[in-house]
Amino acid sequence: MARVAERRSLGRNEHNEATLEMHWPMNYVKSKQRVADHGEVFTPTWMVEAMLDLVKGETERIDSRFLEPACGSGNFLVQILQRKLAAVELKFRKSDFEKRHYALLALMCTYGIELLADNIAECRSNMLEILADYLNLEESDNQYQAAFYVLSQNLIHGDALSMRTSDGQPITFAEWGYLGKGKFQRRDFRLDILTQASAYSAEGDLFANLGKHEIFMPTKTYPPMTVSELADGFIHVALAPSPREEA
Repeated sequence: MARVAERRSLGRNEHNEATLEMHWPMNYVKSKQRVADHGEVFTPTWMVEAMLDLVKGETERIDSRFLEPACGSGNFLVQILQRKLAAVELKFRKSDFEKRHYALLALMCTYGIELLADNIAECRSNMLEILADYLNLEESDNQYQAAFYVLSQNLIHGDALSMRTSDGQPITFAEWGYLGKGKFQRRDFRLDILTQASAYSAEGDLFANLGKHEIFMPTKTYPPMTVSELADGFIHVALAPSPREEA
């Protein structure tokens, strides 16, 4: 969202360092060097809230999906998750079972891509902390470990412009759905294929009369999974190198 434009608007010369000092308070940046190297400027909370209010209804819908292509440490995604959890509380507070499953669904519907390893690790941690605080989870809880696994799939260390992960693979996102009775569905889609949707739907295009389901097929479809089964993925992710270690 905003950070994409900010990265492109900042260059790598002394003039831009002066601009940083004049217009960007230091609590919006981690260092001048990171601004020079990556155009990294974080969006302040008041601006995040104002931008999300432009699509207020969607931010308060549990199953609406958001992708932040330059997510940083999660300024946008954290606020989106908090709004979704407020909707969960309003609708399911009387049923602990449904509350827990729809809270996980809310998390499942937030996606991010981040170029810098320390940022994506911080973003995952921030999002996990929000959910854990809401549901009073411990690290040993299946729900916590399932959320940890989901975040490892939804928040990607990579480049949104090239649509590649940090190790050069095409970015693939999991589309999650809640089937009810404690079961979740997962289908994987490649980002570079999904972004071609507008071209395929253009008037006069060879594929314009085809349904999107005929064009966009998942790269993989999984059998329905419970929270416990999702938590099994935690072990594999926990043993893998973190983005900080890979960098």
